[in-house]
Amino acid sequence: MRAWKAITVTAIGALLTACGPPQVQQDGPAEDESTGTLRVWLFDEATRGPKQTTVDEAVARFEAEHQGVQVDVQYIPVDTRSERFTGAFNDPASAPDVAEYGNTDVAGYVAAGGLADLTDQLGQWPEAADLDESVLETAKVDGKVYGVPWYTGIRALYYRTDVFDELGLKPPRTTAELVDTAQRIREARPDLYGISVGGKYHYALMPFIWAAGGDIARQDGGTWTSTVDQPAAREGVATYSSLISGGACPREQCADMTGSQAVQAFASGKAAMTIGGDFNRAAVEAGAAGGKYAVVPLPGKTDGSIAPAFAGGNMLGVLKSSKRATLAKEFVQLLAGKEYQRKMYDAMGNLPTFTDVQQELAAGDPAVAPFVQTLQAGTRFVPTTDGWSKIDAQGVLPTMVQQVITGTSVEEATSGAAEQMNSAFEGR
Repeated sequence: MRAWKAITVTAIGALLTACGPPQVQQDGPAEDESTGTLRVWLFDEATRGPKQTTVDEAVARFEAEHQGVQVDVQYIPVDTRSERFTGAFNDPASAPDVAEYGNTDVAGYVAAGGLADLTDQLGQWPEAADLDESVLETAKVDGKVYGVPWYTGIRALYYRTDVFDELGLKPPRTTAELVDTAQRIREARPDLYGISVGGKYHYALMPFIWAAGGDIARQDGGTWTSTVDQPAAREGVATYSSLISGGACPREQCADMTGSQAVQAFASGKAAMTIGGDFNRAAVEAGAAGGKYAVVPLPGKTDGSIAPAFAGGNMLGVLKSSKRATLAKEFVQLLAGKEYQRKMYDAMGNLPTFTDVQQELAAGDPAVAPFVQTLQAGTRFVPTTDGWSKIDAQGVLPTMVQQVITGTSVEEATSGAAEQMNSAFEGR
């Protein structure tokens, strides 16, 4: 039997129903069967083939090593995951044993009582000692483990090397230099956005808040309180908003721009810079910017520093209702372990969550190095409470930025956002 170490999962959850996550039994089944069908849910992909090939290999290996066990993998659409998990939590007979879920879904799923606590297994898997600490932080809910980080997604600064060479520019080393560089490009090349960012791109906003020394919220005694109205956070909001209000990314085009639209503007040759993820590399390479760009970590406030990035990514975990909990944990250990994280990187470009594997990849692929450097400089996460899903759904942060862009003072906009956030936290 494989030694297994659960690692920590914790993301903030999407609301599972309009009234909050469904409540289910808090005690798992007494059975722990060692044969039969192990049911697995994984997210479907636009091009599933490479992912399925890798998973099929892991399944064949697992079945060969566990006589009398069949692994049934179902691929579910990401957009319908809330409904699927709600049904699984309320009807154990329809639930999988193992599932993939986003790290921003976990807090809601934990609040619903649907995920198994894997904390006791944490020390039993030697590989887990190499898991990236900042990624592990995204996996914790109240200090307990509810899944294993399968891969992570990190954003950095993409820039057009041909434009920078033409204008005699160097990649910015501070957030202030970033704003100045973006404005200089816009003035010199009015056919380009100096940088493509958006009023609805809160994953690009957050690093500016963190780089300024601020935060989204703080937890004290188990209760979350918004801190977007504190001086350091306000500085970050002002700096990010100035990229649009100052015209480097024209307000008419950029106030309503989302993250995917911002990256697409860069890929299509409309912008000299953007903030994009390791997961955007293929799209950029396939666009007009292909072969004419480079990537560096997003700079922080001080010269040469790196702005903390949002640590996105997906987890593999075990449902509390599983009647094959030991088998489920062993399968998670296999598929989320180093060997198959390497294989998933080769197949899908997914950035692994083990520091030694990250370093191996960075050494062999210079294109991934800026993302690994950003990751290992330390990442941050959003509040690990199911209240965050309400804040996210209401678009509190994007609305705050759009207000600043259109002339509302930073003080007024952030105070209003903090009030809305605290209402959503409701003492949690």
